[in-house]
Amino acid sequence: MTALMKLRYTATAAIAVFGILAGAAQADELADIKAAGEINIGIFSDFPPFSSASADMSIKGYDVDVAQKIADGLGVKLNLVSVTGQNRIAYLNDDRVDLLMSVGYSKERAEVIDFAAPYAPYYIAVIGPAALKVSGKEDLADKSVAVNRGTLEDTSLTAVAPGSAAIQRFENYNSVIQAFISGQTQLMVVGNDVGAQVLARQDELKPEQKFQLLSSPSHIALRKGEEGLKKVVNDSVAAMISNGSLDASSKSWLKTPLNPENLKD
Repeated sequence: MTALMKLRYTATAAIAVFGILAGAAQADELADIKAAGEINIGIFSDFPPFSSASADMSIKGYDVDVAQKIADGLGVKLNLVSVTGQNRIAYLNDDRVDLLMSVGYSKERAEVIDFAAPYAPYYIAVIGPAALKVSGKEDLADKSVAVNRGTLEDTSLTAVAPGSAAIQRFENYNSVIQAFISGQTQLMVVGNDVGAQVLARQDELKPEQKFQLLSSPSHIALRKGEEGLKKVVNDSVAAMISNGSLDASSKSWLKTPLNPENLKD
């Protein structure tokens, strides 16, 4: 074998080895999940009504329902992994979880992770008693409204409220809720996660969602390049919408029927 032939052989072998290593590095996550027989899904442990500890200390909620259905569709065991807002992206990209629940889309996040289809409504709503007629921003005129100071709810309300609306700003959500249910304000503006808790517990007041100020649905996040897993997640969400199970979870946990319009970015 000549020196040139040896050089070509060595180069070819090196390329082959590199190709094998590159293929291993880009292993199909979906195949790995099925081979392991389990899927690890990152979830907030205290984010009611999407996920929180129940009386028996198990984590339950809207997100848990969806995560379980994804696992069932894959025929694998569901492992819920507690994450925080600070560590969850790192958990995903370090392969400590396969999916993340309740991730809002942003261009900055899209640079480092991928997003499956929206599956959970997140919106800011005006909530008031059923007896009070309010159907749009114009009806906020001369009404008192409680809101959490300096939040997205606050800026969204301020942007549309008529000048005669009496906006009362509080330092936390508990104070907003208390002001509303005690009658200190006629209305309150909160996200549907906070609103669901009030809708579920105030039978006498009979609160209801009057109208929405902003909608930004939650997505299931996954690592970039995992197209097989992304398709499975998207198909699972589509099936849940089609068969009504996502609507059932919305009624159970969010205390309102699922509006498909709220799943649009």
